[in-house]
Amino acid sequence: MKKIILITGASAGMGKEMARHLAQDGHTVYGAARRTEKMADLKQFGVKILSMDVTNEASMISGIETIVKAEGNIDVLINNAGFGSYGAIEDVPIANARYQMEVNVFGAAHLTQLVLPYMRKQGSGTIINISSVGGKFAMGFGGWYHASKFALEALSDSLRNEVKQFGINVVVIEPGGVKSEWGSIAMDNLLKISGDTPYGPLAKKISDNVLKISEKNAEPIVIVDLVRKAIAAKQPKTRYHGGYMAGLILFMRKILPDRTFDKILLAQLK
Repeated sequence: MKKIILITGASAGMGKEMARHLAQDGHTVYGAARRTEKMADLKQFGVKILSMDVTNEASMISGIETIVKAEGNIDVLINNAGFGSYGAIEDVPIANARYQMEVNVFGAAHLTQLVLPYMRKQGSGTIINISSVGGKFAMGFGGWYHASKFALEALSDSLRNEVKQFGINVVVIEPGGVKSEWGSIAMDNLLKISGDTPYGPLAKKISDNVLKISEKNAEPIVIVDLVRKAIAAKQPKTRYHGGYMAGLILFMRKILPDRTFDKILLAQLK
């Protein structure tokens, strides 16, 4: 069955691939982002382009009203917009930390609030929150990014139990390593924030190794296929994971004591 789908963060990476492939599957797809010029190539696949900033309330309201006016409803919301603010907790300005939470958590939460009345009215809908394996464990220098994904996981669990009564599904997707511009931007940010502080030597080692490991990352289609499964299922799983090391990391985090997990993680990155 074809759906009306809104995807945030559709200007690059996984979001852009989701928009392209889901539109090619025959769904009516709205791709939303601030950088609309980077989505121009999606028009050839039938993706409808929306200018939207998930930190701007008026922008989100306008986007939802545009979709509902044109389509009558929204079947699927994919909260994909996000970024990684990296740096030692001591070094990251609180203003940066607030912005990280604003984009990754409050933006997704507010957009969810805006679509829920329409989903409740029609008695169906699917909200897909793109989290990360980093929503289940936290490595050094990614504290605020991990905090945002831990929060998104918790909000998703609460929301799932609240809206099940209305026929609405809530799904969390937890990518591991996936090819995108995300890693290089996050590591550039890490060195900018902590490269010249007492944390610099370790920060540089971690940056070098994360970028090296990223060569093994999976193609975005791995995550697109998980989204396809979640959309197609009448009763989807509450969580899906995929991408480089995703299954192994989640398994180790589940069974290992904290300090043992820390040692294994640091050994891979140093």
